[in-house]
Amino acid sequence: MKKRALLSVSDKTGIVEFAKGLVKLGYEIISTGGTAKTLLENGVQNKGISEITQFPECLDGRVKTLHPAVHAGLLAVRSDKTHMAQLDKLGLGTIDIVAVNLYPFKETVLKPDVSFAEAVENIDIGGPTMLRAAAKNYQDVAVLVDPADYAELLQRLNAGDVSVEFKKLLQYKVFAHTAVYDSLISNYLAKQLNIEFPQDLTLAFSKRQDLRYGENPHQNGAFYADALAAKSSLSQAVILQGKELSYNNINDAAGALDLLNEFSECACVAVKHANPCGAAVKKTPLDAYKAAYDADPISIFGGIAAFNRKVDKAAAEEMIKIFLEIIIAPDYDADAAEVFKQKPNLRVLKIAGLDTPVSMRGVLDAKRIYGGLLVQDKDASLFDEGQLKVVTRRAPDKTELQQLKFAFAVVKHVKSNGIAVARDFSAIGTGGGQTNRIWAAKQALERAGEKAKGAVLASDAFFPFSDCAEEAAKAGITAIIQPGGSIRDQESIDVCNKYGIAMVFVGQRHFKH
Repeated sequence: MKKRALLSVSDKTGIVEFAKGLVKLGYEIISTGGTAKTLLENGVQNKGISEITQFPECLDGRVKTLHPAVHAGLLAVRSDKTHMAQLDKLGLGTIDIVAVNLYPFKETVLKPDVSFAEAVENIDIGGPTMLRAAAKNYQDVAVLVDPADYAELLQRLNAGDVSVEFKKLLQYKVFAHTAVYDSLISNYLAKQLNIEFPQDLTLAFSKRQDLRYGENPHQNGAFYADALAAKSSLSQAVILQGKELSYNNINDAAGALDLLNEFSECACVAVKHANPCGAAVKKTPLDAYKAAYDADPISIFGGIAAFNRKVDKAAAEEMIKIFLEIIIAPDYDADAAEVFKQKPNLRVLKIAGLDTPVSMRGVLDAKRIYGGLLVQDKDASLFDEGQLKVVTRRAPDKTELQQLKFAFAVVKHVKSNGIAVARDFSAIGTGGGQTNRIWAAKQALERAGEKAKGAVLASDAFFPFSDCAEEAAKAGITAIIQPGGSIRDQESIDVCNKYGIAMVFVGQRHFKH
């Protein structure tokens, strides 16, 4: 029985060379639509699918490979005499190699203003069916969904070494690919129906890179990108120079981008161990960096500096004075890029779109626990302006109120329990990750030092006792912003009134664990 290969691909990468290699090995090529045309234009003779099925393609191509002549040839077990006798009786041949990749559903739904009808039309039916049939019969059919595997299969065919283990690998790739494909479809449909937390949650991610190790050297690790990742996400970063990113680099950088997304003005944020150690909004990247550095010159060492504006030479020259792991920005001046080359191990990342905050509404956060997954919508808002309530006799003046909002944006991204002290749109002290709030307050105020006099303070959750207000008063804080809601709120209010501190409640907590 003549060996046959069925080729039907939307991505034509490498398909002509692959087909020519199969022809040299004596395979008859079966093809469909655009693939058949591409092969003929490049001198590869092939049979159209209708010649095999003896049935015309119909319904605008929706039905062409969904036919027993195709699927019997894929699913017949060659070692089963009954199967082979049935093929012979029906006048059907086997199909021994399948190369299929699917309608571009992902690319379709990523297009702006794509219609629901267009998205649905790009749901492949025949392709996944052929892939799954061929993969089920892996011992007899070599099935390829990835053009990168064409060359290896040809090499193995020429050497007579198409092992069962290799076919099992191809089988695995098929089911992984179709699982992701179906996940993209189900997630798209869930969004259309405003289903935030479906009964069965499927997530589609593709490996971006293997990591040298995980959080610690004895742990293995890898980085997976969301299949529908936005251009301003970390998975879309272009690494302009430096070593590969580590697990901790990626985790810290993600935290930096989350905080950076709070600001539309020119900003720089500094992050160490996924915690902000500096943040500033200024007129230039240089001024923003200097202010972020001054907030904590010790912690920023070995940390990350992230910007939402193009980095110029002046900022670059300032940053290379210390050891930084990563610099992130939407772009860099050519002379700034030259400056960074003085430190070849410094990782310099370019991420488009950072100059414009992105809405996080509809984005899900997930945390893996042993035996399950915690899922929530992302903490996408700061607070509702309508909920802002002055609770002290003195109200913050206009300048204080602006500083309070800045400080609250920073503390939202500090590990809980979290406190941030700010002045002049700079975070001059942060305290985070503490098991009680007073320790976080003392830590933040200690880091701020004398600069705390005349500054403002933000807390990610309410004051359970009046001790935080007392510490703020001792340090010279003039205004406080916090969610409020403690049964002891009045005690903190009384302390603020005693010392002339303005305090506002916003009714929205920002725990971050």
